[in-house]
Amino acid sequence: MKTLRVALADDEPLARARLSRLLREAGCDVKAELEDGPSTLAWLREPREVDVLFLDIQMPGATGLEVAAELADCRHCPPVVFVTAYSEHAVRAFEAAAVDYILKPVSAERLAKSLSRLKEGGLRRSEAPTSTPQRFPVRAGEGHVFLDLKRTTHFEVEEEVVWAWAGGSRHRTSWTTLAEVEAAFPGAALLRIQRHLLLRPEAVLGLKPLEGGRASVRVAEGLDLEVSRSVTPKIKEMLGL
Repeated sequence: MKTLRVALADDEPLARARLSRLLREAGCDVKAELEDGPSTLAWLREPREVDVLFLDIQMPGATGLEVAAELADCRHCPPVVFVTAYSEHAVRAFEAAAVDYILKPVSAERLAKSLSRLKEGGLRRSEAPTSTPQRFPVRAGEGHVFLDLKRTTHFEVEEEVVWAWAGGSRHRTSWTTLAEVEAAFPGAALLRIQRHLLLRPEAVLGLKPLEGGRASVRVAEGLDLEVSRSVTPKIKEMLGL
């Protein structure tokens, strides 16, 4: 398998040094260690013999997403792997045509999976991540807390705000469409049961047939959701009914 030539950009010296060490220990040839967005863009203005760029998202001067946007029409620029501590950036990262998305703190095992696929040519722009984040941020006062997808029963969109339902209560997310939720959790088998409702089938406690070929599913005590007629056969199949 070929030796990957890599560059990395991170404004945090310790994080940059750690990622560089992990990459070298994994057999990569680290060509550059860059400190921020502007220095990364300046370095990439000339053709470089680099197979992949590991790019932090939160950086001064220009964020990783802004750097990736600048690279979109650059023929000689390398593909991007985003490395960040914030899972809420996942959707925008893949909209920016990243080939992978790794959450901090980066583990040697997770990095090895990404490198292995890169060496084999298995990663392409806009491909889904090899490991889908299972937590997401919701508003809590002036800040945020993180919800586990497994605790979430469904998502509801209302006036361009997506609400996550967990424990019988709803929590405001940073998403504005259900399509963004689906993109954030590509392997979760979420099901659109109404135009405004996105269900996690594993959260269903019961199902009741309704008139006209529709159904109602119970996802929490006292909380029932109506399933459209067109989706009812699908939800029954998924539940083994």
